[in-house]
Amino acid sequence: MIIEGTGVVVPGTNVDTDVLYPGQFLNIDDPALMKPYLFEGLDPTLRDRLGEDPILVTGVNFGMGSSREHVPQAMKAWGVRCVLGHSFARIFHRNCINLGLPIVTAPEAAAAAGDGSRIAIDTDTGVIEVDGQRFGAAPIPAFMLDMIAAGGLVPYAQEQLAER
Repeated sequence: MIIEGTGVVVPGTNVDTDVLYPGQFLNIDDPALMKPYLFEGLDPTLRDRLGEDPILVTGVNFGMGSSREHVPQAMKAWGVRCVLGHSFARIFHRNCINLGLPIVTAPEAAAAAGDGSRIAIDTDTGVIEVDGQRFGAAPIPAFMLDMIAAGGLVPYAQEQLAER
């Protein structure tokens, strides 16, 4: 799968899910209604930069803190195509996959990307292009790509059970 989009840099290192989606909005369970609160505790103006085909570019240890599924759900509701970063908190990384949002760890590619960068990620080979410059990353495992294509863990499991 090739994921293409425009880079939107989320500033900072050790960015906590508590600022990406603050606690007072956790009672909302409809992703469309979560949209207005994404980045609310970090920088609400980031939402204005998301555009039509955003790929979020993040720093070190992005998504640390509380295990908030609201963050990747709100990102998907905004149309985020992928999250590309230096490194991720383990639970955040898995929440993205479980909710069908591609996520790629590639420090050099993330460092080269900026707001407005054209980014193309080949999830099968791990090749990433940022403004024409090529970088490498670990390919996303096939079963995770299947999970992402199905829309996340629950739809993937339902498909698997239906095939039996």
